[in-house]
Amino acid sequence: MTLHGVILFHTTSSVLRAEKRLIKEGFATRLVPTPRQFSSDCGIALRFDWNDHERITSMLGEEKVEFDAIHFLDANPV
Repeated sequence: MTLHGVILFHTTSSVLRAEKRLIKEGFATRLVPTPRQFSSDCGIALRFDWNDHERITSMLGEEKVEFDAIHFLDANPV
């Protein structure tokens, strides 16, 4: 089973910029509605393979892509 994470953003333009960069680097991503359990200024989030979270965080920092937070998506939320 693949574990996923979600990246929250303040703006739609930041989401789209991050998606473009991550796809270019070969990461599997998907635009999704921001999960209800997380608060965000933007209604769109970016889902990714949790095993890549450290590399993604580093790459977004190097590219100066602003994001609000990165969260693990629990497959079985309480």
